[in-house]
Amino acid sequence: MHPLRSLLSLLGACLLAGVLVAGVLFPVVGGLGLLSNRASDTVDSVSAELANGTVPQTSVMLASDGSLLATFWGSQRRTVVPGDQISPAMKRAIVSIEDRRFYEHTGVDYRGTARAALNNANGDATQGGSTLTQQYVKNYLLLVVAQNDLERRQATEVTPARKLREIRIALAIDQELGKDEILTRYLNLVPFGNGAYGIEAAAQTYFGLDAKDLTLTQSAMLAGMVQSSSALNPYTNAENVLKRRNLVLTAMTETGSITAADAATAKAAPLGVLAQVKSPANGCLGAGDRGFFCDYARQYLDGLGIDSDALSSGGYVVKTTLDPVVQASVKAATNRDVAPDQPNVANVMDVVQPGQDKHRVLAMASSRTYGLTAPATTIGETYVPVGDGAGSVFKIFTAAAAMQQGLVGINSVLDTPRRFEITGFGDGGAEGCPAKTYCVENYNNKYELKYSLTQALAKSPNTAFVKLITEAGVKPTVDMAVKLGMRSLDAPGSAKTADNPTRSVAQRMIDENSASFTLGVNPVNMVELANVGATLSSTGMWCPPSPIESVTDVNGTALALNEEPCSQVIEPGLARSVSVALSEDDQPGGTSARAASNVGWNFPMSGKTGTTNSFRSAAFLGFTNTIAASNIVFDDSLSPQRIGVNNFAPYTCALSNKTCTVTGGTTPAHTWFSALTPVVGKFGDIGLPEVDPKYVKNVSAGGNGRGDTGGGGDTRPTQTPQAGGGN
Repeated sequence: MHPLRSLLSLLGACLLAGVLVAGVLFPVVGGLGLLSNRASDTVDSVSAELANGTVPQTSVMLASDGSLLATFWGSQRRTVVPGDQISPAMKRAIVSIEDRRFYEHTGVDYRGTARAALNNANGDATQGGSTLTQQYVKNYLLLVVAQNDLERRQATEVTPARKLREIRIALAIDQELGKDEILTRYLNLVPFGNGAYGIEAAAQTYFGLDAKDLTLTQSAMLAGMVQSSSALNPYTNAENVLKRRNLVLTAMTETGSITAADAATAKAAPLGVLAQVKSPANGCLGAGDRGFFCDYARQYLDGLGIDSDALSSGGYVVKTTLDPVVQASVKAATNRDVAPDQPNVANVMDVVQPGQDKHRVLAMASSRTYGLTAPATTIGETYVPVGDGAGSVFKIFTAAAAMQQGLVGINSVLDTPRRFEITGFGDGGAEGCPAKTYCVENYNNKYELKYSLTQALAKSPNTAFVKLITEAGVKPTVDMAVKLGMRSLDAPGSAKTADNPTRSVAQRMIDENSASFTLGVNPVNMVELANVGATLSSTGMWCPPSPIESVTDVNGTALALNEEPCSQVIEPGLARSVSVALSEDDQPGGTSARAASNVGWNFPMSGKTGTTNSFRSAAFLGFTNTIAASNIVFDDSLSPQRIGVNNFAPYTCALSNKTCTVTGGTTPAHTWFSALTPVVGKFGDIGLPEVDPKYVKNVSAGGNGRGDTGGGGDTRPTQTPQAGGGN
């Protein structure tokens, strides 16, 4: 007999006798330096890790109704399913072709190993001899434990040391887990090609089915592919995949898993795979029009301690606050008013639901398509500072700060001069302004010289509010904006200088004592602006604008979100009174009245329009007691020479097809009313709150406020909206 064959026969006899298990070879191999003490010492720790069985899994993000929003995975697209959710045919197929004695051996099949060694010595290098348990160990070390190329090479290297380590771990795992659990874990772990790891992903990838619904022919194909998932690709190597599938069917007859007749029928069937691989898009690019919301939610999770790496491998189920009905209405409205391919102009809208314990973000949309190909974009237009400001929307903060200090009430009369000049509050502004002086003029000369605070908020004369901020103070006004929700204004470094790298925009405005703050001259975060409305609607209760309802891990355990807690930032009476002071914007004479009338809006609401200098951006903030939303139309060209949003012709600019001036009361307000009119009925009855008497401050006789009776609150009654009406 050939010496090599004699040696292999002896090895086979030793294996059959269990010499390897008895440990005879361990000292020998160790003495030869092929199995280090360190490697042996780590076997127990690796066995414990395998017993735990944690593997990278795909995470899913869901809308509030449970519909799929996006999926996230890293290098392995995998969804683990329990054993009873895997087709019995699949289990029988993999055992028949890979490990026929699976239910008989103790993790290592010594007889099979010896047979494979002898056959391979004779030139038949097709039998590996590894059991399913050993394959599970090998794949786990490769796909889960190994963290770099060196460790991946070590996990697959052909050495006695690696094989002996694998055998020892397999023996321990077999005792620890049992056969059914090992088989389930194996099928959930191994690669099936085309990015699919585990049987659930494979069933979806090739057949569009769940693993529990796989047929005999489908199971046989997938079982055959495990041998070489890269080479046995049904889309590029169908002939060999068919041969391998039929070999599996033959093996199943030999093990008694199926009858010869069943095998013959199955062999006659085509592979039956889908016309193309079914693989969901990875990440927010698969969320379509909901991509901006998805990306906001992803970054929000990062702040809660679930970063991108954890999300792409942790198997989380993230249920978000996104309302698909509201989202669809908002997206349709933004696109209807500004086309997705409109050069240099984007229309953005965010919706936040008020509440005392949570402010849920219901929708985020941009007229731009979320994507990588221009004019699509992945820039977070809905949740990062954009545009050149929200304009006169920021007059809300001046009014609130002055009311808080008792300087004015909703009926107090404000002077509205044609032009206002003041020193010590910045410089520049209107043409012809003296040095070291800040000058402001109104948008036109149609304003009266006096208005009540409520009327001034609705008609928006600049001079009245610049004068008011000089009385209330820039710092209290900026602080009010931050408290109510404009938190990014206070972000360290947002207005840094060489000598002050942590200076924020808020601090810059305070340092410069800039009265221009009331005119909204800084880029604005629109989800924060919508949340300002939600804070006022929630009687002064600020909560973070949250896109997350719940997060559960792979075990179905709900995780603590650890969101920033809600806080009462202004007293309820002030919040209610500011809301009423803003309640005439959509009424005749108000800056958004035309847009509201055009859409058919007829519910009580609070609102404020804004337009920046040179029409670089225009905005609208509106809210009811049940919902809050903000819009901005801005030049998104990212060019230093931005031309602004004037002189383009959206339908709603002048409610005609003529080129006109874009202000907060035209396109932004029209988008707001168009988006919310069909859906506002989802959230209950709509009504204005009562004014706190201390924030009324009756006007003097002959004044032009609401009157001198001290009545608190808007005269429009609470209304029950009809879903779908008014558009």
